[in-house]
Amino acid sequence: MKIKLLLSALAVFGFSLVGNAQSVKKHGQLTVDGTQLKDQNGEAIVLRGMSYGWHNFWPRFYNAGSVKWLHKDWKASVVRAAMGIEPRNGYLEKPEWSKEKVKAVVDAAIKEDMYVIIDWHSHNINLEEAKAFFTEMAQTYGKNPHVIYEIFNEPDEESWEEVKAYSTEVIEAIRAHDPDNIILVGSPHWDQDIHIAADAPLTGFDNLMYTVHYYAATHKQSLRDRCDYALSKGLPLFISESAGMEATGDGPLNLEEWQKWIDWSEKNKVSWITWSVSDKDETCSVLLPTANAEGGWKEKDLKTSGKKTRSYLRSLNSKQK
Repeated sequence: MKIKLLLSALAVFGFSLVGNAQSVKKHGQLTVDGTQLKDQNGEAIVLRGMSYGWHNFWPRFYNAGSVKWLHKDWKASVVRAAMGIEPRNGYLEKPEWSKEKVKAVVDAAIKEDMYVIIDWHSHNINLEEAKAFFTEMAQTYGKNPHVIYEIFNEPDEESWEEVKAYSTEVIEAIRAHDPDNIILVGSPHWDQDIHIAADAPLTGFDNLMYTVHYYAATHKQSLRDRCDYALSKGLPLFISESAGMEATGDGPLNLEEWQKWIDWSEKNKVSWITWSVSDKDETCSVLLPTANAEGGWKEKDLKTSGKKTRSYLRSLNSKQK
């Protein structure tokens, strides 16, 4: 009986270590060193987690319960609050309500000892609105090492020079109140033109990373080649949105290409986020409408993409030291 109790205690202790393997308490303030994301001890760290869907389309999931479930059950070390900007009920139309939704996720992630991305989920430049929003977020959360700012989700037709000019002003607004938390910068054509950013990166700022988005059935080796080029030029990358299907968010999963992306990310120690916590009738929404808004999801509540992502997170984050 004593042996069984000892083994049980060790199992619980081991689970605790796994559950807290990527805690902010352990890893603390993140920094960028060359192309690598590092923790407060100067050790390389790879964050792996989930993005919520647009807050204005799936607000029901923006709550503390779902954040806790993603942390405890899925073993996510980071979540991404995707605040929609232009569409109906987005930030431009309902700024206060939108901030409430984002803050619900951010506050819950801080309580859960997780990292959290505040994502300006837009395809267009809204400079003054972005500056005001990120000024408020930096004033509110700048003291918390949990927070990462994503200042432009996916520029589409804007040139890199336009994105750079926009990014410079937004970064300056953040840095006026938060001198050190990580800031993620987008690149043209839905974060595909990372090679262009690599040839002319922003200068004068620390702790910047550049986002890459892939959908594995569409974006294959050619985009990985661009990423390899960017890394060779010293550009630090962060995959802030990804999944295994087509770029439309629908269509069949390409499990072979998805695995190639996961392998590439792990080899290069590049953090990655999967899209998305939502229940739309499409492949990339990881949940079915039966899923409870506040977590506790069973196998029957998950789509194939959800089951696969959960498996990746539980396996890889459990190995993180």
